[in-house]
Amino acid sequence: MHNKLHINFAFKGSVSLIVFLVAFIISAFITFDSSHADIYKYVDTEGVLHLTNVPSIPNAKYVLILKEKRILFRSDIDINRFDKIITKMADKYKIDSALIKAVIKAESNFDHQAISPVGAQGLMQLMPATATQLQVEDAFHPEKNIEGGVRYLKYLLNNYRGNLTLALAAYNAGERTVAKYNNRVPPYKETKNYVRKVLSYYNSFK
Repeated sequence: MHNKLHINFAFKGSVSLIVFLVAFIISAFITFDSSHADIYKYVDTEGVLHLTNVPSIPNAKYVLILKEKRILFRSDIDINRFDKIITKMADKYKIDSALIKAVIKAESNFDHQAISPVGAQGLMQLMPATATQLQVEDAFHPEKNIEGGVRYLKYLLNNYRGNLTLALAAYNAGERTVAKYNNRVPPYKETKNYVRKVLSYYNSFK
């Protein structure tokens, strides 16, 4: 289960009191769950400030105010932990298991509880809207997440007629963004780095 803590309060005190309260609450977040210590805020229509480590309210304009210093590639990660599920989905959807594993490595580094600053969830980092479309009820469930991600990846590969580079670019930046640049890799550093990383991992896992 993905731990989360929500604390809401209204700004009705002095600036110094507000700063103190924010600092105190951030400290509480970090103490509560050091594995997910990114802190986001948003102010609702009534002027109430909401702080959370899990941005889960639809259409809320979250702002990242504290980013946890993560070790992205820890030495204790078991890269073979989900191999049985990966093999099962590779056979079911006719996709190279090494490619699935490469996407998982790039997306979440095999952390099934991973959540991105924009709300993507689980091993293959499914956005809530995408997970709904793929009928993935629990994006933090390893098998359900992987199957949803593989189904989407298979769709993209078919859509781009087997062009892996474009499929990966769309997986990262979205189909509309790829279409905007005439079915080419968007000129975004993040997307270019993402495609490069996945292809590198893919070669390694093969």
